[in-house]
Amino acid sequence: QVQLVESGGGLVQAGGSLRLSCAASGRTFSNYAMGWFRQAPGKDREFVAAISWSGGMTYYADSVKGRFTISRDNAKTTVYLQMNSLKLEDTAVYYCAAGSSSWVGRASTLYDYWGLGTQVTVSS
Repeated sequence: QVQLVESGGGLVQAGGSLRLSCAASGRTFSNYAMGWFRQAPGKDREFVAAISWSGGMTYYADSVKGRFTISRDNAKTTVYLQMNSLKLEDTAVYYCAAGSSSWVGRASTLYDYWGLGTQVTVSS
């Protein structure tokens, strides 16, 4: 089992920045690829970003490319999502997920463990 706890969400004005963190515990963190997803009210959950077990490979949704950066610190068993130039449409609950592979990518069904999420609200 892997337990994931997100933090860092909050209320921010459009154009601002936030950094989300996802602390993992349980099994060896470095064995897992990690991802960030989000779900806005009334919408399906969507992929945001993914990172390989080593951190050497990353992948982003087109909607966040160039604005968001995913990273990980295996020594701290934490994955981060740096969000810059936030837009109103970034408002959502953000979830981190762990997949039992060196690389998982954007397919949510391939992730094995999920956190409970953290709310990000972008205001005008």
